[in-house]
This record gives sequence, structure tokens and C-alpha cells, in this order.
Amino acid sequence: MEKIKKRWDIHKNWQFGILVLGIVGIGYCSYALALLCLERQPLIFIIALSLVFFFILLKLILKIFDKLQTKWNVNYRWELITIFFVFAITGSSSVFVGRPVIKMLGITKENLPDLAYWFLYVVIGFVFYQILLIAIGWLFGQYRFFWDFEKKMLHRMGLKRFGN
Repeated sequence: MEKIKKRWDIHKNWQFGILVLGIVGIGYCSYALALLCLERQPLIFIIALSLVFFFILLKLILKIFDKLQTKWNVNYRWELITIFFVFAITGSSSVFVGRPVIKMLGITKENLPDLAYWFLYVVIGFVFYQILLIAIGWLFGQYRFFWDFEKKMLHRMGLKRFGN
């Protein structure tokens, strides 16, 4: 246990929970991939393929972590899991928040051409994504990272005035 805590820079017990959530997430993704590949096969084959996918995904994610920890200047490896959770939750949440707003504004496929509808859908979803990224990042204790991330993104989009 101490070896794991040292490798992931875990200093408090609640930080270990984030690592466990990450492992559960990889396990679920592995099982879902195996189920997709072996729909009507016996459970033992699905479990075996899940284990293969689990170790492949784990190796891939650990390589990505090493690169991103340096690139994003993150102090602790467990923070990367938190950052990935924030990105995942924000992506899903922006769709759930944006969809009712689009309906409230009266934007439907019936009263707009398909291209205009999807353009507005993406733009509104993107706006809510930006707002939710900061809010959810704050809830997960990563406000500084996501605020800097937003400023950099807005700067790259040519919106320098908003990124200050």
C-alpha cells in the first residue's frame, strides 16, 4: 500500500479514493469494450478479454500520465485523475444543460435548416462547457488549473480580452 501511495504522491486517505475511482473507471471501460467485441460469448471469455483490455488501457494511461504531468505542470499524479474526471463530467453536463436552453430559445430542427441548428447547438454547448469547466473544476479543487486552461484556450481562439 505504501508503494502505491508513494508512486501516486498520495498524502491523505481521500486522495486514495480518487485513485480507486480511476481504476474502477478503467475496469468499466475494459468490460464495456470486451462486451462490445464479444456480445454473445460466454461470460468467461468476456472477463478474460476485459482483463486484457484493462492492462492495455492501464499501460497506455500511465504513459499518458507521465507526459501530461510534465506538460500541464501538475504536482501530483492523483490530480491528473481528478482533471480527467472534471473533463468527462463537464462534457456530459454541457449537453444536458445546453439542450433545455436550446428548447427554451425555440431552436428546433423543424424551424431551422439542419446546418444552422447544429451550428447553434455546438456554439451553445461550447459556451456552457466553458462555464461548467470552471465550476466543476472548482468543485473538485482544481480551479487554478482550469482557470489557466480556459485563459490559454481563449487566447488561442483570439479572445485575448476574455482570457485575462
